[in-house]
Amino acid sequence: MWMGHSSMYKRTPSRDNSNMEDVEENSDLLDIGLDKGTSNPSLMLSLPHVLVATISSFLFGYHLGVVNEPLESISVDLGFRGNTLAEGLVVSICLGGALIGCLLSGWIADGVGRRRAFQLCALPMIIGASMSAATNNLFGMLVGRLFVGTGLGLGPPVASLYVTEVSPAFVRGTFGAFIQIATCLGLMGALFIGIPVKEISGWWRVCFWVSTIPAAILATAMVFCAESPHWLYKQGRTAEAEAEFERLLGVSEAKFAMSELSKADRGDDSDSVKLSELLHGRHSKVRFAVVFIGSTLFALQQLSGINAVFYFSSTVFKSAGVPSDIANVCIGIANLAGSIVSMGLMDKLGRKVLLFWSFFGMAIAMILQATGATSLVSNMGAQYFSVGGMFLFVLTFALGAGPVPGLLLPEIFPSRIRAKAMAVCMSVHWVINFFVGLLFLRLLEKLGPQLLYSMFATFCIMAVIFVKRNVVETKGKSLHEIEIALLPQD
Repeated sequence: MWMGHSSMYKRTPSRDNSNMEDVEENSDLLDIGLDKGTSNPSLMLSLPHVLVATISSFLFGYHLGVVNEPLESISVDLGFRGNTLAEGLVVSICLGGALIGCLLSGWIADGVGRRRAFQLCALPMIIGASMSAATNNLFGMLVGRLFVGTGLGLGPPVASLYVTEVSPAFVRGTFGAFIQIATCLGLMGALFIGIPVKEISGWWRVCFWVSTIPAAILATAMVFCAESPHWLYKQGRTAEAEAEFERLLGVSEAKFAMSELSKADRGDDSDSVKLSELLHGRHSKVRFAVVFIGSTLFALQQLSGINAVFYFSSTVFKSAGVPSDIANVCIGIANLAGSIVSMGLMDKLGRKVLLFWSFFGMAIAMILQATGATSLVSNMGAQYFSVGGMFLFVLTFALGAGPVPGLLLPEIFPSRIRAKAMAVCMSVHWVINFFVGLLFLRLLEKLGPQLLYSMFATFCIMAVIFVKRNVVETKGKSLHEIEIALLPQD
């Protein structure tokens, strides 16, 4: 249900020995026969705003995959063919830029609002893609990719914040899955547009030019979208916040939503929050716990090996004797199929169940790939294990490990620290992503696929255990209800 139907909960006293078991107990209290109303706002009111926001996720996916197929042609044209470190740097410097953008995202989103943050993330993606498309040397490519990366780093946390804050609670999981679907469509778009790269000289430049179009659409369309009512309320712009709730939920729901928002705001010392408050101050132990959970989820997501698959699947398939263009298209389809299924399950099964079984399936898939790399199977068997394992890995990733962390974390973070906590957790994502992109080919050379895939499988198993022990369920609850469950009030 959306937060518009207010309910009263007994607030538990603050305790020094707060831990995640308390969080689970408080979360369970929310499900006990409380009358929260019988109607839901029309999801069609907020859907257009969510769809515009997910253009940033499309661009995120596109730029992650845009160098996959064209990388060899880029290296030939720009003069660094055969230099695996340079090839890895073309991929990973974008991720370094993303770390910069991500670290700034919380301050930008809180400082200028969610809508303007989207526009600011589109600008470097337009400039950087144009530089990469027009360059004639490695340096120009790296500078362009660095610019694109800053936009990529800013986009995902802002998209997660925005979708969480403008979506009705009863479809927040479904709308959150649109972020992953848009990312999949971006990856598939990059794979499809890269297919002619071997037949048409200089086609890789077109691949970069094309990305400027959705970036320009994002910057323009955001002018007509609603601002986050949560952000407006934090700025003291109460009337504007209520007006935006009316746009997103309808007039009948707006006053209920404002009532819930005012309850969530009680007890806050100020409208601003410092980075140190994520680890110190009021309810610091619980805040540290949720930031730790968020950072660890993103770390395990990347250490599972998913972006090694997206960045270098062409290279892996080629070594297995499989046509890379066909295999990559199939991977994109598997990613999209899993994301569509997750959209239907997110608000039915819940976030925790999807995360658990997603990481479990990814572990099985990596074990299959490691088995295919051994001498125990024939060449044909190795191809089946390697390619089949990769398809299964992408499919199960898209069911939970891909879409859930970006949705779950804005839900569990208190409103005062939400933007900056997302920036901290996403920065962990980009740091590990950077090193995976930089070192994957080198590690594949030095360690071999069997050991490397076994390491990825181990991280997936660790993620299964972590989710089982630490992640709480948030489906169907308003942001106010979740905050009550996670942060005991004085």
